[in-house]
Amino acid sequence: MLPRSGDVLHVTRTASVQFAEPIYFRVIRVHDWPTYHGWVWLDGYELDASGDAVERRSIFVQLSGLRQLYANSARRNRLPAQRPMRNNSTALAQRVRVG
Repeated sequence: MLPRSGDVLHVTRTASVQFAEPIYFRVIRVHDWPTYHGWVWLDGYELDASGDAVERRSIFVQLSGLRQLYANSARRNRLPAQRPMRNNSTALAQRVRVG
């Protein structure tokens, strides 16, 4: 499983020995830097127990050791935003001089 932007992960010692104390992590991006097979660099935010970002970090972890808590599926299911219709009569009145 390759994380995606917006995913929330539980990162423990199984992902890397530096995480003897597990953290929650919201992914900003996955770097395409060359690494060892099965390892990846992630940018994101360490989250506190209430889900608020407390620190921005870059972490080097094994993909097999990550546990996905929440997937950012909203991006896949979201409809395109509708733009409000512009009232052209105002713009037209500004361009045309009457008189």
